[in-house]
Amino acid sequence: MPKTIKHPISFVAFQQQGENCPGIGHLDTESQNIQPLSFNSGKAVENLYQVIVAGEHTYLAAGPVLHVHDVKLLPPISGRDILAVGKNYIEHAKEFNSSGYDSSDKVDLPRHPVIFTKRATSIIANGEELHIHKGFTESADYEGEIGVIISKPGYKIQEDEAWNHVWGYTIINDVTARERQRDHKQFYIGKSADTFCPMGPSAVRKEDLPDWGRSLRLQTHVNEELRQDATAKDLIFSIPHLIRTLSAGQTLQPGDVIATGTPAGVGIGKAPPVFLKPGDELAVTIAGLGTLRNRVADHSQMNPTEQKIQERSMNLFRLDNSEKSKQAQFGLNRSIGRFGAGYQRLGVGKDPIILVHGLGGTKDYWLPLITSLELGNSASVHVYDFAGHGHTPTHPLETITVDSLTQDLSGVFSLAEADSGTSPATLIAHSYGCLIAINYALAHPGYVKRLVLFGPPPLPLHSSIKDQLINFASLARTQGLSKIIEDVVATQVSGHTKKTNPLAVAAVRLSLAGQDPEAYAKACSAFASADAIGLGELDTETLLITGQDDPVSSPAVVEDYVQKINGSRKVVLPNVGHWHVFEDFAGAGQSLREFL
Repeated sequence: MPKTIKHPISFVAFQQQGENCPGIGHLDTESQNIQPLSFNSGKAVENLYQVIVAGEHTYLAAGPVLHVHDVKLLPPISGRDILAVGKNYIEHAKEFNSSGYDSSDKVDLPRHPVIFTKRATSIIANGEELHIHKGFTESADYEGEIGVIISKPGYKIQEDEAWNHVWGYTIINDVTARERQRDHKQFYIGKSADTFCPMGPSAVRKEDLPDWGRSLRLQTHVNEELRQDATAKDLIFSIPHLIRTLSAGQTLQPGDVIATGTPAGVGIGKAPPVFLKPGDELAVTIAGLGTLRNRVADHSQMNPTEQKIQERSMNLFRLDNSEKSKQAQFGLNRSIGRFGAGYQRLGVGKDPIILVHGLGGTKDYWLPLITSLELGNSASVHVYDFAGHGHTPTHPLETITVDSLTQDLSGVFSLAEADSGTSPATLIAHSYGCLIAINYALAHPGYVKRLVLFGPPPLPLHSSIKDQLINFASLARTQGLSKIIEDVVATQVSGHTKKTNPLAVAAVRLSLAGQDPEAYAKACSAFASADAIGLGELDTETLLITGQDDPVSSPAVVEDYVQKINGSRKVVLPNVGHWHVFEDFAGAGQSLREFL
């Protein structure tokens, strides 16, 4: 049964060690435990934007409870500039106007809200260190603020409708370089330095706070000394007024955050002014939201924001075909390819057998053959998914070629300990995977003892085959795989198989349907652009197997291979198309058994 969570719900963003994907959970402020949340569908909630858009009653407890010390807390919401308000408490407006740092206006009480933005890159989480950037500022100051989170899109929102556009609240410390704020005559530069926007630790819906949060009380302590103490009722421009002003000419988005201004008690309000220094402990508390705590870092500490942005930049691209491995985090062997590959070793024997699947296949294509021949009893069998197929991801910027796929096969040979020449492997391949196998055998003849090619395409590739591969690549990218599946089943599976072996037809469909369209398209392009391979240079004992009705590798094509490869032989399986193992694993197995 789904676990229930008692209100109020305090939403926190977090990241578990070793995982790339962040999560959202409910923080129990007493126990400091986090209950991860999923949507009712079971999919994990990844960010607060999703919670806001999905709405109430769409999420529930999922997975084991975590302690805050065992995860990395993140800002409750991030990725966008903060919409911020200056001089929005009467006493603070007075202290700021008289401080000598205010170049925005010369009156104590502003006639219109002072609006500026804080750069998204300035946002840090509860517990992270604040860097005051020696040389950039000698007058860093704190500003505890109530952060309002927008719930839904809105344009020209009227004040009487504004509360319907408020999702909830978070805590913000609007850290400011006062001399930069003064000298540039606007607030952006002085407000947007790296780490100058601590936020969190949580976000809470307005419905879970008294009076929808209209009278939230904010207190700021510096080194345990109370410096600021005010409520939302003290705002010069109310939250509805701010929403009306901000939406007058622009559409507010779900998840936008408005920093509503800071009350009196900041460092420039003291005589003489007191600015932040390394080691200072800042704590901004809002009843019902918790306490945002940050320490000022020593000047010798490196600014962490550049590294964060570099990592974030790398994550701008989601790996293709990566959902099965959770963005290449799990279930992959790192010895193969750039990001690892789906790989499995079967059997305990000494003689290595390595199998390469074809276009649209996976390592599981070989299981009927491995099982029926009991290969694992006498050999160590190594199967893997080449780039973009099965469980193996590929990067959007990565161009797949036959050479790159051959390099990945080298990793499999290394895992099989067949790359030293003392224990060469039997290399078995299917369809366009044969191009990879032949390429490898030509480059490393001492590592391949025997070669078995199921349905190899003609070499050089006919122009009609190249055109079909290019067409498949285009179809996969523009329309997905549905038409390709129908085409493959119609042309590559024999009529006999379609009449008598529906399981084989289903296996072909499932194999293709499980592919990632973009990754499949890359493989099509790789094989279509393959360089000519000189079969006459191949001097490895070779068995060629094809089907009587194979349109890719007809008996005539296989005969051409036999003529070009010394000592090779062929087997033609009757009433079989291109998917030999699925269509006739008994016949394919018998042919392989006799060869081995």
